[in-house]
Amino acid sequence: MFLKLSIRHTAMAAALAFTSLHVAHAQAPAAAPPPAWKQGMPANMANSPLAPLAGKMTVTPASDIPIDRIKLPPGFKVEVWATGLPGGRAMARGDDGKVFVGTRGIGRVYEVTDAGGQRTVRTVADKLNQPAGVAFRNGSLYVMAIDKALRFDGIEKNPAAAPVDMTAAFNLPPLPHHNWKYIAFGPDGKLYVPFGAPCNICELPTPEYAQIRRYNPDGSGMEVIATGVRNSVGFDWHPVTRELWFSNHGRDWMGDDLPHDTMHRLGKTGQHFGFPHCHQGDLPDTDVKKDNPCGGVEKPVALMGPHSATMGVTFYTGNMFPAEYRNVAFNARKGSWNRTKKIGYDVVAIRSNPDGSNARVEPFMTGFMNEADQSFWGRPAYLLQMPDGSMLVSDEQLGAIYRVSYSR
Repeated sequence: MFLKLSIRHTAMAAALAFTSLHVAHAQAPAAAPPPAWKQGMPANMANSPLAPLAGKMTVTPASDIPIDRIKLPPGFKVEVWATGLPGGRAMARGDDGKVFVGTRGIGRVYEVTDAGGQRTVRTVADKLNQPAGVAFRNGSLYVMAIDKALRFDGIEKNPAAAPVDMTAAFNLPPLPHHNWKYIAFGPDGKLYVPFGAPCNICELPTPEYAQIRRYNPDGSGMEVIATGVRNSVGFDWHPVTRELWFSNHGRDWMGDDLPHDTMHRLGKTGQHFGFPHCHQGDLPDTDVKKDNPCGGVEKPVALMGPHSATMGVTFYTGNMFPAEYRNVAFNARKGSWNRTKKIGYDVVAIRSNPDGSNARVEPFMTGFMNEADQSFWGRPAYLLQMPDGSMLVSDEQLGAIYRVSYSR
């Protein structure tokens, strides 16, 4: 009898254990997908320590910024112009001199007021979804987030101006990856807006990504002017030709040295720049393939370094800098993460003929990174020429803006 009870008890325990395991297995949550930045990573790099570098999203006092480490050509000077803008990226100057600054990760738009050489900062908008794009026209501030297009009328004179929501008119694509934006008004009065690829590398789910568009200021009259653009977050118009020049980020996980980030010139509306099948004008993709992948693809003006995170583009048209900088394109390279040895963390000058030929890239503003130990303290992101000819440079890492000037 005892043996029968023992056998029965053992069988019941085993059945209960099996049932518990089965239920636990059935109810176990599905494994979380890899983060977006890992998409396209090859299996042989699964244990790579490379990962995006977190920004410092707290205020950095001017006294904590090692401004003396920045190196510039002879005659140039740099100073801290403003602090207290965590995550500050693109800048736009208002008609009355206020400077508006977009962000990505922290969701804010800032306003910087210069009162007699003393700058104060306030938050214009908060809790937006990556409102990196800011532009100013006819007294109004335009803000573009991933899912919002807002206009603040008369904001320089009325700090409490409520935004006008123009989102519906702009028909914004919804997928978030590479959908933070840089925006600017062109010489034609149109608002130019890029929409990056919704992936590191993929066939596009719909054709509304990896392109640059332009709109009337109210969101009407949309035109697609460039396709095959993986991720442009900076552009400007050549002062002589009036052609659009834009920076573009190459894909990740093709190795340390490929592909390059690039600088492009839009010679005519409708040109194709390669994504997803071709990078840097001549490099077929290793994952997304087709016959003759680089056929008909526009070549870049300049290769800007592999994974260098080429950002803001500004043609210099002022009179403060020496004459040899007139009509030269400045480009902020925020700096790499998808590379064993870091590159970028600087501002470079691109000298070329007006049609983009014979381009050469030269260092201009360096010292944000220590080559010896690969450490960095700042990440220059965008540029803004001021009326006196000086240049503002935003540092997304420290939430600061620097002023670069020249004296003979």
